[in-house]
Amino acid sequence: MKKLFFFLFLSVPVLLTAQLQYPETKKTDVVEDYHGTKVADPYRWLEDDNSEETKAWVKEQNKVTFGYLDNIPYRAQWLKRLEEINNYPKYSSPSRKHEYFYYSKNDGLQNQSVVYRQKGLEGKPELVIDPNKFSEKGTTALAAFSLSKDGRYAVVGKSAGGSDWRTFFVMDMKTLSYLPDSLSWVKVSGASWQGDGFYYSRYPTPDKGKELSTKNENHQVYYHKIGTPQDQDVLVYEDKDNPQRFHFVFTSEDERYVLLSISDRGKGKDGNALWYFDSKSGNKVFKPLIKEAGEFNYNFVDEVNGKFIVSTNDGALNQKIVLIDPLHPEPANWKTLIAEKPENISAVTSSGGKLFVSYLKDVTSRVYVYDFSGKLEKEVKLPSLGTVSGFGGEKEDKYVFYTFTSITFPPTIYRYDIGTGKSTVFRKPEVKFNPEDYETEQVFYPAKDGTPIPMFIVYKKGTQKNGKNPTILYGYGGFNISMTPSFSPTRMTWLEQGGIYCMANLRGGSEYGEKWHEAGMRLKKQTVFDDFIAAGEYLIDKKYTSKDYLALQGGSNGGLLVGTVINQRPDLCKVAIPQVGVMDMLRFHKFTIGWNWIAEYGSSDNATDFKNLLAYSPIHNIKPGLNYPATLVTTADHDDRVVPAHSFKYAATLQEHYKGTNPALIRIDVNSGHGASNLKKALETTADIYSFIFYNMKVTPKFNLTQPVEKKAF
Repeated sequence: MKKLFFFLFLSVPVLLTAQLQYPETKKTDVVEDYHGTKVADPYRWLEDDNSEETKAWVKEQNKVTFGYLDNIPYRAQWLKRLEEINNYPKYSSPSRKHEYFYYSKNDGLQNQSVVYRQKGLEGKPELVIDPNKFSEKGTTALAAFSLSKDGRYAVVGKSAGGSDWRTFFVMDMKTLSYLPDSLSWVKVSGASWQGDGFYYSRYPTPDKGKELSTKNENHQVYYHKIGTPQDQDVLVYEDKDNPQRFHFVFTSEDERYVLLSISDRGKGKDGNALWYFDSKSGNKVFKPLIKEAGEFNYNFVDEVNGKFIVSTNDGALNQKIVLIDPLHPEPANWKTLIAEKPENISAVTSSGGKLFVSYLKDVTSRVYVYDFSGKLEKEVKLPSLGTVSGFGGEKEDKYVFYTFTSITFPPTIYRYDIGTGKSTVFRKPEVKFNPEDYETEQVFYPAKDGTPIPMFIVYKKGTQKNGKNPTILYGYGGFNISMTPSFSPTRMTWLEQGGIYCMANLRGGSEYGEKWHEAGMRLKKQTVFDDFIAAGEYLIDKKYTSKDYLALQGGSNGGLLVGTVINQRPDLCKVAIPQVGVMDMLRFHKFTIGWNWIAEYGSSDNATDFKNLLAYSPIHNIKPGLNYPATLVTTADHDDRVVPAHSFKYAATLQEHYKGTNPALIRIDVNSGHGASNLKKALETTADIYSFIFYNMKVTPKFNLTQPVEKKAF
């Protein structure tokens, strides 16, 4: 493959050697008493995202930030290259509904992927939904698409501007036209069909002007009948005595059984209860399989002969799969189908009367096929070490699809024949780079307490370990989420320019099961920060990079990670990119569904938790006199998961206390949420981040673009 550009290191002058002039941020005398400890909160007024004062502050901050970014000479070139490398067709795995196969496709640079269907695998594609037409600027996304069992109707969920709020509509799949149905204030919900309607979950209508910040409480389950207005929906379940619970309903494949999952994370419980009713019995009152939400998870997989296949970590921290008779649901009556293994179960699906069980072995996928009695039949042979997803289907399916990817292996869709166990390539993307030019290592570095921590390190072949390579160290470390190797075309532009990319598998995730998770949560959260610091020290010690060429990056819980680490070790890196981070650990539970994180972090309402949270909360541990790295905070005005007030207050505090010459900037996107609301915004954000990192490392990329760069505003 012809190389499109090459890389040169050049020294460049820094634009500003004196401190930037930041907007003046008003301070108030707000002080709160936590268990006898008084904590000042001078920027609390920034929590009101709808006030004119806050809007003016955002405007002035963006003026400084984009003024800085506009002066980076290669910023527009980086964006152009990001557009070039992303401009190839991308497909999802197809899923079958009777004679149709449904899938999504992005032609290359479409802001939103488009839904198509075709009759048979060789049929002519028919456009079903084009989300690019949902809004003028392509910032409204397709957030749900759920077909009825007969394929006659579909629930279409839309998300505006990146918000977690959904509006549900109903499409007639014969005419591909919308019915009058419109359901508002849907959140943390799917659409589970039964008969001529579906179950969904919503919250009561929030106060006007507080839609993106008010605490979400009283999660209700409704049944909506097609063709009726929302105010006629039937309330199926609510629990006003426990307003901080999630209630999620789903149905079995034949729609006979209706199951209700209840989680109580607002009370610090990490597991869920599981209830059900049998529609054929005529009694639509939920009965318990698992009565109370506690520390264990119970996930319905499938139903066979009136009994439920469930995956759980109850008595098996790496999970096991059991068969539960709903008429005799006591644990003593459970039958173990697949016992716990040393490797953690990462996913369980069913199709064609088989169970597909994915395990993580040293953070890479292994997939095995079992029958419904738990007998091992086959291993699915994967192309190499990487990450797999898919295998879902219905009992009558003869084959399924799965997607395999790794850091330099673009997502490739395979068709798996259930009878023969043979995989064949169904769709392989035609990417605009040569994967053979890059090398991926997996190392195990020692944590502060000696625990081996996995880390993936990717770079261009021939890279010298001389301590001068621009390096991004990315981490998350929380919520039982595994950071598995996957492909990103945007990341390739970093690697093309001689950068090194590193992903550390910190404790707090689920890479090695629940023990790995528990080792980095609540009172043990400092372990995650120590693991991240140890990763940086390892990269420096092994001369992949040095403190002058190391950037720390993380989003959401990873934004908290970066914000905390640069308080504790500002000397570790040259650049910090905390994205949509949880920065105020004393008040996170006051907004939207932040109370859901109490199970992970604890709560300042508890005296012991408060002491622990205050010890690392990024906002509360910014110290005058420290030489902070160049910092670019990113957030968005429609982030109603980690509300932007976290980043607003953090940036204001950092700008107040840091008196050095490194920039301390905040980039606030508009009409975007916890993630970018469209591809254009995602690419612009990435171009700004990569350019900011290189610029502050005094490194200049060299691009050889196929088309000239047009001067345009970001």
